[in-house]
Amino acid sequence: MTAELPRYYLRLGHLAPLFAEGLPVLTYHKVARPKWRLGGSGALLYVSPRLFAEQVAELHTAGFRSGGIDEALRMERNGDRKVVLTFDDGFENLHAHAMEPMASHGFQGITYLIADRLGGINEWEIPLGCARERLMDVVQTREWLAAGNKIGAHTLTHPHLTQLDASAAREEITASKKKLEDIFGQRIDHFCYPYGDYNERVCDMVAEAGFLTATITKRGLNNKATPPMALRRFMVRYPKWELRDWWRLWTGR
Repeated sequence: MTAELPRYYLRLGHLAPLFAEGLPVLTYHKVARPKWRLGGSGALLYVSPRLFAEQVAELHTAGFRSGGIDEALRMERNGDRKVVLTFDDGFENLHAHAMEPMASHGFQGITYLIADRLGGINEWEIPLGCARERLMDVVQTREWLAAGNKIGAHTLTHPHLTQLDASAAREEITASKKKLEDIFGQRIDHFCYPYGDYNERVCDMVAEAGFLTATITKRGLNNKATPPMALRRFMVRYPKWELRDWWRLWTGR
């Protein structure tokens, strides 16, 4: 019998048989100790470097190997257990804390970059109560790629695409693809909707721009029946926030 889908991902544990039934995709944002801001909820987007390293090691020990987001299009896995690691926004702390644990266990990831914010800060998050964090610049992104990792597009400026008119939404989508391709000299085939905000019109624009896949925030496994413009993911974070959970995050556990 299929196990119940977790609301959030923290540890593999009993989910191993479930994750073998399709292609699981995990969503990370920031791999770092949290920066606190009074009244903000931005700490929920952090995973400590220690926890991240433990999660990657646990997946490797359980027999999971690194998968590419495009494998959801084929699902020709020949019985192999695969998991895809995705990182939204391209934060600088990925370069500092995620690359080494992944490399040591043979994993790669894909980070979705905000094309007009390379080397900048998380301007779209600050009004939401998040602390300032830097994003990877071009040099750091090239090092991310040289380590075997991938990049995708996350628009030009991280807007709510469904709230834009058609012309502005299309520009955010298509121009981000072209800009990243021009900077890094490679095809950009994969897209991520900012805030998980999308509708049929936006999906059509992403496909028309030439992207092969796009990821959403709805949880679930992926298989041949999953629409490629709406690949499902599991958010990685602590599942509840009691005092002990805040303590674990603060201490790096």
